[in-house]
Amino acid sequence: MTYEEKVGEIARHYRAIIELIGEDPEREGLLKTPMRAAKALLYATSGYERSSDEIINNAVFTSPGSGLIVVRDIEFYSLCEHHILPFFGHMSIGYVPGEKIIGLSKLARMVDMFARRLQVQERLVHEVCQELYKALDCKGVIVRCEARHLCMQMRGVEKQDTSTISVAATGVMSTDAMLRSEFFEAIRSNKS
Repeated sequence: MTYEEKVGEIARHYRAIIELIGEDPEREGLLKTPMRAAKALLYATSGYERSSDEIINNAVFTSPGSGLIVVRDIEFYSLCEHHILPFFGHMSIGYVPGEKIIGLSKLARMVDMFARRLQVQERLVHEVCQELYKALDCKGVIVRCEARHLCMQMRGVEKQDTSTISVAATGVMSTDAMLRSEFFEAIRSNKS
């Protein structure tokens, strides 16, 4: 199915939803809403169209360093698979390279690839961690994520000031307390 066909089919469903909630899809402000919403949904779930091989695209380089590398506060937006409502926040990634390092922007792109799918935060963190560990053939990866979930803020319990923190780790990052401590200190320190 082409992109245009997908947009048309999803827009048709959005139009039906607009009618089902009691609105008039012919009202001036809603005339283009089904099409806009369809395009927005396809963008928000575009991670299904990507792969880690495509993202990494040979941006892995030999490096003599073996210390912890940390990229913190990578912002992301995702959709909760239970309510299809947004959750968003920041993810920090640390890894101990083997013989190779990865271009830093590739870490952010990897986060986006998995975030732009229907998700739960716990799986999102696990997928990013496991995929980087596998792709880099490194000694260990750790990922920390803090996010706010609109399914908790605008419906259900309606708790506005809550956030959820999840952590996943592999290799030496799951067994070496000193490395874990170094990672958490690095993401806690003041920004320059």
